[in-house]
Amino acid sequence: MEIKDKDGIITEIEKPIIFFDGVCGLCNHFLNFVLKKDTDQKFYYAPLQGETAKKYLPELDEDAEEWTMFLLDENGLHERSTASLKIFEKLGGTWGALGVLLYVPKLIRNPVYKFIAKNRYKWFGKRDACRLPTPEEKERFLE
Repeated sequence: MEIKDKDGIITEIEKPIIFFDGVCGLCNHFLNFVLKKDTDQKFYYAPLQGETAKKYLPELDEDAEEWTMFLLDENGLHERSTASLKIFEKLGGTWGALGVLLYVPKLIRNPVYKFIAKNRYKWFGKRDACRLPTPEEKERFLE
């Protein structure tokens, strides 16, 4: 799959990339869930605080509470609820059925997503440093 970085340089990657807030408790719980269910290793993973995110994502807001999850796949860059639901859809199986929620308009989905995202540190905590992959996960993480 070919993707363009912010400079317009095309890179070939094998799998979609999930970008997540590496210090967010909720994001890390979601990431651990996806890693467990991603038995076919369909994704790469990269923290929003890392170099891969700087290369492929638009400039992030200075206020980390405004950050969102991103999915970069063959169809481009997805954010907020669309990214989350497309991840479930790509996981397939029972979880893939959640992809049907993509038919709910973003006008409804994204305010719910933004409300949770705005409160995620308060509700789920904030770590001092990004999650480090285990040795088994290391090849699936990009920096």
